[in-house]
Amino acid sequence: MTGIELTPDAPVSEVAALGERAEAAGFETLFVSSHYNNRDPFQALAALADATSSVRLGPGVVNPYDVHPVRLASQAATLDETSGGRAVFGVGAGDRSTLRNLGVERERPLRRVLETIRVSRRLWAGERVTHDGTFAAREAGLNYEPSSIPAYVGAQGPGMLRMAAKHADGVLYNASHPRDAAWAAERVEEGLSERPDSRGAFEFAVFASVSVAADAGAARDAARPPVAFIAAGAPDAVRSRHGIDADAARAVGDAIERGDFEDAFGRVTPAMIDAFSVAGTPEEVAARAAALRERADTVVCGSPLGPDRATAIGLLGDAL
Repeated sequence: MTGIELTPDAPVSEVAALGERAEAAGFETLFVSSHYNNRDPFQALAALADATSSVRLGPGVVNPYDVHPVRLASQAATLDETSGGRAVFGVGAGDRSTLRNLGVERERPLRRVLETIRVSRRLWAGERVTHDGTFAAREAGLNYEPSSIPAYVGAQGPGMLRMAAKHADGVLYNASHPRDAAWAAERVEEGLSERPDSRGAFEFAVFASVSVAADAGAARDAARPPVAFIAAGAPDAVRSRHGIDADAARAVGDAIERGDFEDAFGRVTPAMIDAFSVAGTPEEVAARAAALRERADTVVCGSPLGPDRATAIGLLGDAL
């Protein structure tokens, strides 16, 4: 299976057109990223529901901090109704620095994501829910009849990976290198060893930053912005796994913090691009995707996709 992430940094109508193109190219799941400084993901997903007919649709991923978990459950259920039962619910802890921009502290992230999934499932089953944990709900319920929706956890750390494997329907692991996918697969197996049989099948999806073009150099240059943010925020253990110099990564992060993005992107090294993106020609991207699939069930192609997104979607459809 293959998935793709569309970033609503363009008008919703353009995102819908890209989604229609992605469905025609053979992608099976379309995720829309969720950041407050871009367009609303659920409005984009509603437009995608109208523009497509068979692909699964979902946020990739929302967080239960800047929006109440019960509201998220209702938004996902509305999408499922609008799309004719094609919704998936991508939920994660969110980016700590972005949440701080909103004055939100990301407390007890693993527990909050798990509670969000559990409460959402009860709401989708038609229950009235009272909950007192990392968030509160009092006799909450949905005044319509939703159906069950697969829940996917956006994860990076070992605890979140294990929790997702034990409790969710799938995981979206942010990684672009087979070395990281291999490490994550071991954490997933640890969680699956405690997974009740009643939970059914589980999907391990690698959520990779992909940039493809006929010109490998252009593809790698287009990967610099997301790689800069990934490299700056990567844990020391991950950087060490790829031989990324800590001082070089720190310099990228310092440039981002002072808002000098041109300097930050210019400081991205070839090693960072190799470690934190799948970037190159269609043949090179296909080879890396095949290596990722040796460990994961699914590869989700995340932003930037390439110098030109519409062209990149066609190239990826042919390559993958």
